[in-house]
Amino acid sequence: MLPTQKLMKVIGFSLLALSFASFLLVSCSPKPPGQGFNLFSIEDEKTLGLQVKTEIESNAQEYPIMPEQGNEQIYKYIRGLSNSIVNSGKLTHKNEFAWEVKIIKDDETLNAFCTPGGYIYVYTGLIKFLDSEDELMGVLGHEIAHADLRHSTRQLTKVMGLQVLLAVVSGNSDPTMVEQIALALTSLKFSRTHETEADEHSVHYLCNSGYNAAGAAGFFKKLEGSSTPPEFISTHPDPGNRVENIQLKEQEMGCTGKNTNQSKYEKMKKLL
Repeated sequence: MLPTQKLMKVIGFSLLALSFASFLLVSCSPKPPGQGFNLFSIEDEKTLGLQVKTEIESNAQEYPIMPEQGNEQIYKYIRGLSNSIVNSGKLTHKNEFAWEVKIIKDDETLNAFCTPGGYIYVYTGLIKFLDSEDELMGVLGHEIAHADLRHSTRQLTKVMGLQVLLAVVSGNSDPTMVEQIALALTSLKFSRTHETEADEHSVHYLCNSGYNAAGAAGFFKKLEGSSTPPEFISTHPDPGNRVENIQLKEQEMGCTGKNTNQSKYEKMKKLL
């Protein structure tokens, strides 16, 4: 998931960008089942995502982005995997969000996240931790699902509340209210419902692709044996029986793909 401290830095910009018209429009618009109420419009989400991308990529100390030059092959490989998901025909906002990929050079961090608006960041630590292509595809599918289902802004809407947001954008709030919103963001996590939705969509994206559609389950199996909880766990609460649920979803959907491309994946890891 997107690091919440970055959202704190841009929340003022995002809230001021919202208008009463967009609030009324969104509040009256039907939402796909299970996804939850969202006060942010698609344009708000794209603006927020771009601001977060700028913040991340201007902070080389905390987010050391691997340069494109000299790393063309691994970038082409990772982008090929993510593009196969984006172009699967199963995304709602495929043509609206950016779906850009950057690799963060940090071998100690087992994480990946996708910001609002579709900016995907993958840590080298995660790539090296995994054993096969389908496992990475499963994680990428999970993160892409969070963005495509707009979980971050839905969670922000839930945490902040309608009255607080309206007070801020109308200029009727006191400074402490904005501070409280920022404080709430420091503990912002995806809900169990959102985690389950993202897991299920990772299967949906890979089903009929030829890949093992339950690739994300391999990642969570490896995490179960990890001695120290990775960054991923701090922002992704465990909804329980995760591996079992992913595998059950694969069976329910009748996915028959078995490809893992393990040998190719091991070869590409050596480029890092």
